[in-house]
Amino acid sequence: MFSDTKAFSGFAVDDVAKAKEFYGGTLGLRVSEAYGMLHLHIAGSRDILVYPKPNHTPATYTILNFPVDDIDRVVDELTARGVRFERYDGIGADEKGISRGQGPDIAWFTDPAGNVLAVLQEK
Repeated sequence: MFSDTKAFSGFAVDDVAKAKEFYGGTLGLRVSEAYGMLHLHIAGSRDILVYPKPNHTPATYTILNFPVDDIDRVVDELTARGVRFERYDGIGADEKGISRGQGPDIAWFTDPAGNVLAVLQEK
C-alpha cells in the first residue's frame, strides 16, 4: 500500500523561530518556512517537517542523527557555536562528550525545544 510513497519524517518544537535559527544558523542546514512550519532540506531529497506544538514535550530519544566523516572536528565546531553535548548515565564519554567504542562514535545534543539529536561516525 505505501511501498511507493515518498514518506517523510517530522517532529514538534515549541518555538519555530528558535528552531529556524538553530537548524539553519547553528547547524547550517538549508531551512524553508511555509504555513508556520519549517522544512529541513537534507541530503537525499527527503525533507524533514518541523511543526509547532504549544504544549510540546521534548523527545527523550534521538529524533535525528547526522552521520559525519570526522566527529571530533564536527563536535569542536558545534561546541564553538555554543552547542552543549549531553552525557548519559551508564554511557561513557570523553572530555568532548563523544561516546567511543560501543558502536559508532556518537555525541548527543539537544535543539532549543529539548529534542535529542546526535552526530555519529561509523568506524
